Amino acid sequence: MLRENLRRFKFDWITIILFLLLVSFGYLNILSASHVGEVTSYFDTSELYGKQLIFLGLTFLLIVFILSFEAKFYERFASIIYLAAIISLIGLFVFGKDVNGARSWYGIGSMTIQPSEFAKFATALAVAKYISDLQTNMQTLKDQIRVVAIIFVPALLILLQNDAGSTIVYSAFFFVFYREGLQQIYLIVALSLIILAVLALKYGILISAIVSILALLGIYFIRQKKRASILEYIIVLIVAVGFSYGVKLFYDHGLKTHQQNRISLWLRLEKDPIKLQKMKKAEAYNLIQSEQAISSGRWTGKGFLQGTRTTGKFVPEQETDYIFSTVGEEWGFWGSSFVVLLFVTLIIRILYLAESQKSQFSRVYGYGVASILFVHFTINTGMVMGLIPTVGIPLPFFSYGGSGLWGFTILLFIFIKLDSNKINEW
Repeated sequence: MLRENLRRFKFDWITIILFLLLVSFGYLNILSASHVGEVTSYFDTSELYGKQLIFLGLTFLLIVFILSFEAKFYERFASIIYLAAIISLIGLFVFGKDVNGARSWYGIGSMTIQPSEFAKFATALAVAKYISDLQTNMQTLKDQIRVVAIIFVPALLILLQNDAGSTIVYSAFFFVFYREGLQQIYLIVALSLIILAVLALKYGILISAIVSILALLGIYFIRQKKRASILEYIIVLIVAVGFSYGVKLFYDHGLKTHQQNRISLWLRLEKDPIKLQKMKKAEAYNLIQSEQAISSGRWTGKGFLQGTRTTGKFVPEQETDYIFSTVGEEWGFWGSSFVVLLFVTLIIRILYLAESQKSQFSRVYGYGVASILFVHFTINTGMVMGLIPTVGIPLPFFSYGGSGLWGFTILLFIFIKLDSNKINEW
């Protein structure tokens, strides 16, 4: 009996403490970003920080609920959970509510629920279930296509709802595949395509083609013993040039104007000073205000609730996608570094625990959790500081909203439960 009681509390407390630190610090910044005037009551549900406090309270009930199931439950019912997530995404096309141009929410009274936040953990479970199946071999093209299809379906449904930011997150599973034996050539191809896309947009198709030729010539002379035929090199060159042309064509005719402008500002494509100024006032307004807020914090920050740009509401969406600007202004370089350290430590801790798992299902799911958190954290903070184009995705455990907080909590605590099953094997 004593042993059974001890098992219930045999969780990885380092991960839990990191989670508590992140959500606590996140709430303080939501309070700063959303309060108007003097804070008279933290439980004022007419204010965003009051609602977030309710979301936090429900989060701890959700944690108890997640941990109450046996670890095998999540493996056994992974396919059903995934199917339910897909149905919830499809339902948005009929019953969904439009918010900021995206049909990604269900309206329930005064509340909204975003299914895409829950589809991430459901997809991670489905991927882990398929890869860990005894019949699956990630070295075969058949199984590679099938596991990509598992990811492609929710990603496509989310993209059709005009939520490109959440769609990008599904690229995180590439890291999982690579860990589970995906050939290195896929990584090389992916990086090459990214480089070609940037070259095509920044310098044009001709420069992209010249770089491709030089790269192929370098490979040809380096690989003296394992050279491919000249025809194969020519085919690769044709594909590279065709891809570059396709990227340019998609940029000019496939993207919306605001999406083009965001990429143009990031790559500094626009040379006309008048057009550039107009673009900065429109698409770059959020970024400029965010950068100014962060830089004004300097080393130590202006202090909690003392950020002039934060309290003045200069940064749009500062309690959601741009919450990190509040961290930079009020807590400064050292506070921002502390947040970065918390996220990096959490991700490394999850990877460490994933490698120690006895079952492949738990390991794959652990890598899925770490990868999703990594992509969210990297894109969000990079966007806020202008290192990457503006992409609307939340900062895990920081950004305002119940769906995001609960989705990330479920994602993390399912893994904590799976890990406890390994620890509890006596």
